[in-house]
Amino acid sequence: MSVLIVATEDDVHTRAVVEELESRGGQVAVADLSRFPQQADLSLHFTCCGQRDLSLSVGEDPLDLADIGSIWWRRPQQPLVDPAIHRETHRMFAANEMQEALSGLWHALDVFWINDPARDHVAHRKVCQLRVAHEVSLRIPDTLITNNPDRARSFIDARGYTQVIYKAFSALPEEWRETRLLRPEELALLDNVRYAPVIFQEYVEAVYDLRITVVGEHVFAAAIHSQETSYPVDFRMDMANARVEAVELPEVVRDKLLALMARMGLVYGAIDMRLRPDGEYVFLEINPAGQFLFIEQETGQPIAAALAETLLAHDQVGSPELTTPRGRPERTAADLAARP
Repeated sequence: MSVLIVATEDDVHTRAVVEELESRGGQVAVADLSRFPQQADLSLHFTCCGQRDLSLSVGEDPLDLADIGSIWWRRPQQPLVDPAIHRETHRMFAANEMQEALSGLWHALDVFWINDPARDHVAHRKVCQLRVAHEVSLRIPDTLITNNPDRARSFIDARGYTQVIYKAFSALPEEWRETRLLRPEELALLDNVRYAPVIFQEYVEAVYDLRITVVGEHVFAAAIHSQETSYPVDFRMDMANARVEAVELPEVVRDKLLALMARMGLVYGAIDMRLRPDGEYVFLEINPAGQFLFIEQETGQPIAAALAETLLAHDQVGSPELTTPRGRPERTAADLAARP
């Protein structure tokens, strides 16, 4: 059996885990979906007798998916529509057909996932994250998500603009947006929220930020001393000057984070929190495919090794029913989406 990583071939996190897998004698392959369909072949053959032949060839490397026991759903790229297809409706049709075929493939595999694509998709939704965090008794910031300018003004007026941050749902390489404290000159721009919803939150004062990387039952907590940097609102803006060190979490916080992971059906997650001056831990968000190497390099925490060992431990034909670290059945993405 072997491990499959669905990611771009030049991803440094993928390379780190591949090295850990190979050092343990594991067989591993990487599938870059951006090469599909021009440089990759997909064949799914089902017979009337119940037999099936599922194969994926990326470049010159054929991959029998029956040999895969576990998959790391790292950061897959979207398939690329052939530029020879010019008509827009035809391009949309081709893109949809590729997506349908690949999605069906992932759901047809009996493997162990980090993380299951359906659960990963739901877990990326920030609204869902806040709801589940609250349900497992994690402290969350007072939050308003709205495209109503009047609701936004009321939220800000109740706190004063100096105590309100705003952020986007996502960040693209072309349009990367950090978390920002609301500024006086931006109050006149609030009518613009009508064009797209904005996340407004109370500003959480911090002793330091926390990046907590969870791999199964392994919880790697690191303090990021953002308040010592030039941009204490968002540690990502001045990471080069942020002091990072491994820390221990209170057991009650650790247990709540494991409960969050279980409720969301995740094996891996990079969680951002803040430790307030009064000692309270505040949950901000979780990234099911978040970066971890910058933490590992600063703290020495063996995160890539934990990922490799977890993948190898489940590298077998078929996968047993997934359970949480505490032994309770995990909720599926459909469960989370349907729960009132």
